[in-house]
Amino acid sequence: MQQRKSTFGRPTGTDGSDFSYRMVVESRYQRVAEGKSRFSKLIFVQAIIQIIGALYAVLRTSWEGGPNRIAISSTAVCLISLFIGDLGRRRSRANLLRFYMVASSIALIVSIYCVAKDNLTLQVIQDLSNWERHKFELLEISHAILGFSIQIFSVCTAVSLIQNMSPPKKAS
Repeated sequence: MQQRKSTFGRPTGTDGSDFSYRMVVESRYQRVAEGKSRFSKLIFVQAIIQIIGALYAVLRTSWEGGPNRIAISSTAVCLISLFIGDLGRRRSRANLLRFYMVASSIALIVSIYCVAKDNLTLQVIQDLSNWERHKFELLEISHAILGFSIQIFSVCTAVSLIQNMSPPKKAS
């Protein structure tokens, strides 16, 4: 067969009937590519959310006098797990993606615990009439809710990636 040139159209010797001999990309590889793209965007959004949370934790320490070490360490663990998750996405490593899912979920649960442990948080949610006085607590609550919702999407995407990256099981 001749090489395809744009001026000649179809190369001589091919009439389109050789389609059965051409390679076809399996659909799971296409799903992996789409999942990696979606996962990359979710990791970026999670990183932005965690950086905002870290800034809030640092600013809150200046107001209250002492650092909230649990919240800061939770944010650090989540940022490290995001780095590992992105590394797992780039290299198609299922073990790194599993570590990302566990570590970031634990960090998020600790972060939600830090928000929920204050009785003030519950009071702010129940009585929104004084929202201006407690606007930073509302920011912290919305940060936790947004982080939780993005975490659900990213864990579902990571599970889908892991399933599509693994070789298919052969029937016995």
